[in-house]
Amino acid sequence: MSRCLAERSIDHVVLERGEVANSWKTERWDSLRLLTPNWQSRLPGFRYAGAEPHGYRTMPETVEYLERYAAVTSAPVRTHTAVTSVRQAVDEYVVATTQDEWRCRMVVLATGACNIANVPAVASELPPAIATLTPMQYRNPAQLDAGGVLVVGASATGVQIADEIQRSGRRVTLAVGEHIRMPRLYRGRDIQWWMDAAGVHDQRYDEIDDIARARNVPSLQLAGYPDRRSVDLNSLTAIGVTLVGRLAAIRDGKALFSGSLANQAALSDLKMNRLLDTLDAWAAANGVSDEVGPPERFEPTRIEASPALSLDLHRGGIRTIVWATGYRPDYSWLHIPVFDRKGRIRHDGGVVDAPGMYLMGAQFMRRRKSALIDGAGDDARDLSEHMVRCLGRQAVDAAA
Repeated sequence: MSRCLAERSIDHVVLERGEVANSWKTERWDSLRLLTPNWQSRLPGFRYAGAEPHGYRTMPETVEYLERYAAVTSAPVRTHTAVTSVRQAVDEYVVATTQDEWRCRMVVLATGACNIANVPAVASELPPAIATLTPMQYRNPAQLDAGGVLVVGASATGVQIADEIQRSGRRVTLAVGEHIRMPRLYRGRDIQWWMDAAGVHDQRYDEIDDIARARNVPSLQLAGYPDRRSVDLNSLTAIGVTLVGRLAAIRDGKALFSGSLANQAALSDLKMNRLLDTLDAWAAANGVSDEVGPPERFEPTRIEASPALSLDLHRGGIRTIVWATGYRPDYSWLHIPVFDRKGRIRHDGGVVDAPGMYLMGAQFMRRRKSALIDGAGDDARDLSEHMVRCLGRQAVDAAA
């Protein structure tokens, strides 16, 4: 957004609570890599130029990439400047920070969608001997107490952490709720190549019938492993991970699980195959079929006939629970009446329901790719153009 504002000669400042790429430096586990290939980190005026376009960046590499972008664009970043409140005054916003106070006609909320880890209420019923971690706190298996681990949540974060901990020699149980299975490679190409080329990532929010639902679907079961292998429930059971249903309750030291595991797995397979059908149809219609491998369909998810519906945490040897149950944004500092009844910001494709206020980085904000690094550029171009129009109207009104 800063780059797009600079191109339009709009004076601005970027306020950062820590340092550039702060969350990538401080809130990610050691082995994490981006889920998108390097070529897909396309930012306004800046693209990957290294020797591994089809690789996946480590966290240090991601930090370096964003730091370099900030330097190349001369972004006016004020680091270690945490915003403590945003309030509305007459024809302007008052932004208070730990360093100073700013007054501005427009504000862009670019704090992201993953500020606070969601921990379900059932966590309060855990026995005190059980250690708990969120993905923001998890770094590697060595930090965990000896013994079994229950990972709750089977989207991208949960399956990656379960895979890593199981391979470290600990016994892992994975509690599985709604999830979306996805192959890393399809017909010889990265699944992200397919979604980019076929226009799936460019689907607009105003083309979707139920945008509220689309903005809340789980992340794809993907990982950026150097060997480009897929990670899903089948790959996890193959290395010894035990699958159970969604964690429903904890009572008297026992974890109780839903009996819907088989249904959830079948629904996930169905969603994956529907997408693959769409990609196959696009390839055939656009003359791509001869450039890629033949269509594939993957083995259905294997589920035990009778998965466990309960687990005595003590007798079962569980010593740690990792809550891979999603995230939510933190807008505790935003004192503007722009929230719906569920605490979500009301906006139309990133144009917030308040004059001169904008949103960046939210799930499916303007396009399906809005929450990806690769989606920031298109959204910023659109919204900065909207700002120019608004500033023009303000200038006309002032002159009148």
